[in-house]
Amino acid sequence: MNKFICNTCGVQTESAESAPEHCSICTEKRQYVSVKGQSWTTLEEMVQSAAYQNEITSEEQGLLSITTVPSFAIGQTAYLVQGENFNILWDCLTYLDAPTIEKIKALGGIDAIALSHPHYYSTQVEWAETFDAAIYIHEDDKQWVTRPSDRIIFWSGETLKVAEGFTLHRIGGHFKGAAILEWKNGDDGKGVLLTGDIVRVVADREWVSFMYSYPNFIPLPASTVERMAEQLDEIRFDRVYDAFHRIVLTDAGAAVQRSAKRYVDALNGVLFKT
Repeated sequence: MNKFICNTCGVQTESAESAPEHCSICTEKRQYVSVKGQSWTTLEEMVQSAAYQNEITSEEQGLLSITTVPSFAIGQTAYLVQGENFNILWDCLTYLDAPTIEKIKALGGIDAIALSHPHYYSTQVEWAETFDAAIYIHEDDKQWVTRPSDRIIFWSGETLKVAEGFTLHRIGGHFKGAAILEWKNGDDGKGVLLTGDIVRVVADREWVSFMYSYPNFIPLPASTVERMAEQLDEIRFDRVYDAFHRIVLTDAGAAVQRSAKRYVDALNGVLFKT
């Protein structure tokens, strides 16, 4: 019996004697199946290959980024956020090995894992079992869980206070249950949002964007982006970290609002003529 991992998205399945024919995450229109075809690995195979390592980097006081080198699957960044006697892992990575475990335990371990959306579920149960942590996923994305666990807490509603200083907000968009993490004490108390790619920082770091599917270039409706912008306008934050280590360093709240307007104007045909 193996817990197979899709090589394209990095999400792990529950134990099975043979690999599934298809990855349910990748066959859905927001993701894709590799042009080389469906292929699988396991965490044990990845560790035994000695091809990967996780780099843990301090981003600011109380925030560390975790990335797998070389990049695997989607290649997202996870973040370890340190609160008052409470550490939360924002989004997750597929690769987990002994050096990573040792480093994170030295940093105080992980008390909770919170996920933005299904593309980053990866080996979340492996991480949760290793660090004795709960997993928080919005109930609207329950159908996408490929490895069930009693550690998963399916939360409901629009907000959830996970611990002092940490609040999850369901803002939808990319997925119905798509969530972001508000870290109230981040950026010297000015507030930080960790957004996965529910809110994606663009190339110049002064703007953000929103998409239904990034690899397939499917935009969100204007009305959805307007609603998301209204919800985000109610949160106090000065900085945004996205899933690919891009950061809006200052005045991120204003950047989100002007970006949402630009996006809507583009969809409505008033931003440009071409």
